[in-house]
Parts: sequence; C-alpha cells; structure tokens
Amino acid sequence: KIQKIEESENYGKFVVEPLERGYGTTLGNSLRRILLSSLPGAAITDVQLDGVLHEFSSIDGVLEDVTTIILNLKKVALKLNSEDVQTLEIDVTGPMEVTAGDIQGSSDVEVLNPDLYICTVADGASFHARMTANKGRGYVSATENKAKNEDMPIGVLAIDSIYTPIERVNYQVEKTRVGQKNDFDKLTLDVWTNGSITPSEAISLSAKILTEHLTLFVDLTDEAKNAEIMVEKEETHKEKMLEMTIEELDLSVRSYNCLK
Repeated sequence: KIQKIEESENYGKFVVEPLERGYGTTLGNSLRRILLSSLPGAAITDVQLDGVLHEFSSIDGVLEDVTTIILNLKKVALKLNSEDVQTLEIDVTGPMEVTAGDIQGSSDVEVLNPDLYICTVADGASFHARMTANKGRGYVSATENKAKNEDMPIGVLAIDSIYTPIERVNYQVEKTRVGQKNDFDKLTLDVWTNGSITPSEAISLSAKILTEHLTLFVDLTDEAKNAEIMVEKEETHKEKMLEMTIEELDLSVRSYNCLK
C-alpha cells in the first residue's frame, strides 16, 4: 500500500511498502525518470524586447544584458488554464526591480513564482517585453522553438523552454519486514513541484504514463492479460499468520506473559 506522509502545494513525501525485493529500485527509478521528463507543463517560448535585434545586445537604462534577462525568463513558472498559445507582456518605467509578478496576461495565465527577479530598470528608463507562452513536455531548446516557427520576425528571440512542473525527485529504498521475512523493499518518494501540479497528481500521472507503455508488452499474449499477479492464496495468508511471533500479536501484558 502507499502512504501519504506529508503533502503541500509543492512538496510531497510518500511511502510504499511492502514490495518484492528489487521492485523498490525498479519503481523508484522509473517513476523518477517519468516525473522529470514526461509530465506536461507551461513555459515561455520566445521574447521580443524593444530596441533589441539579437541576444548579445544591451538595453539602455537596464542593468542586465539581454542574455541574463533571457536566463531569468526561462525560470518563470507558469500555469495555463487554456490550450491556446498565450501572449504575455511587461511594460514598466524605472526606477524599479522587475519581477515575474510584473508579467501581464489573460485570465488563463497564472504566474507561480511572482517574486522571481528579472532585471533592474534605472530612473527614467523603460522596459518593454512581449513574450509567448505555450504548453509542452520536458525540455525544448531555443533552436527547436525557432524551427517550429519559421515565420518568426526579426527581433523575436526564441528561448529554451523548461516545461516540466517537477523541480526535484528523490527516492530511497530500505528493507522492511513482513512476518518472519525481512527481505521486502520499502520505497520512499520525495517530490518537489513548481505549484502548477500537486505531488499526488504528479505521481498518479507518472504511474499512468508508465502503465500505458507497459500495456504494449502485456498485449503480446492473451495469457498475460488474464494472469493473476500479487494475489495471495488463502493458505499462504494462514501460514504467515501462524508464523508470527507472540511479540507481533499485540497481546495484553497478562496474555503475553502467560504465553511466554
């Protein structure tokens, strides 16, 4: 069974036990890879800055160069409640520090890390950026984003898009006891997200993705479809009950002393 030890909007700790020996690592590693690479999310795909033709430029009155601004925009965490491509905009006049919270868009766009620093604009200077955001999976390079939009106008800069909503995943496998046997696995999963998806939703979706891929192999034979796996026979369950020590029976002190 799986236990939810702790969960917030962007962190969850889950424990699965008992698992057959070796399956802790098998499941933990598989889920970790899917969580980090295959879940859908949203990200900025390109940006257009007033007065800028290429990423090696600088903007008058802005402390950071264009390359640094683009690096900061890549870290913006978004949640899109629509399947449509979204247009975002920043239009400010200094002096001020520009953060992700200054990004303006439709009601379908939610900025999840509004405190993220983007750049500093000097007194009297202005900063105007137009961005495109879209949904996707995994990581898409700036080159790939540019290739998808061959009609991209001069001055529009494609950027790397990090779509995955998962920030970090850890798993740990320990030994656990079932009856007299102590060679079963206990799997502990720690999942950090950017807030666009809960850890529970992320794990459930990852398991579904894994299951759908494994179904391709199950469908090779009809026998496998009808086979019963991990179903314990009644006799086996009775045998395990009989093998339990008196310490494991949770008896009262008097009963325990009598049997001992």
